[in-house]
Amino acid sequence: MTKQINKKILFGILIFIFFVLVLAFVIEYTFGHQPCKLCLYERIPYFFSILLILKIFFTKGYEKITLLILSLVFIISSILAFYHFGIEQGFFKESLACATTDLSENLTKEELLKQLSENTISCKDVSFRILGFSLAAINTIFSIVLSVIFIRLFISYEKN
Repeated sequence: MTKQINKKILFGILIFIFFVLVLAFVIEYTFGHQPCKLCLYERIPYFFSILLILKIFFTKGYEKITLLILSLVFIISSILAFYHFGIEQGFFKESLACATTDLSENLTKEELLKQLSENTISCKDVSFRILGFSLAAINTIFSIVLSVIFIRLFISYEKN
């Protein structure tokens, strides 16, 4: 694998990640499916990876370390997405990550009643599916595949 092939692979991944994020926003704003908190957290690795990939394209040096960081970002993304998928399937219980408010705040009765009356999105409710799969399941698969790709790019970097 040459550096040119790596750049082509990275560019393809960059386009794919951009497409995934655009699709998430289309589902949210065009189709009206509100994301839960874990869905929002699961977008962070994608945004971060765009910055890291652009760093590889526009700056020299530390490419191997950046590939390692990208591998770790998507391993963490895989764990987060699988955890969300597990909540949807009933493997895990909803945690504080799914809480709709900051539990450290002292709320008055009126504020508490207002928050209870608001329509909150639960992490275990699947409101949108693609080919029968929840977005958390799809994200789990994408994150695992991307982490494997970045690990392989990291390992093959020395051979260039």
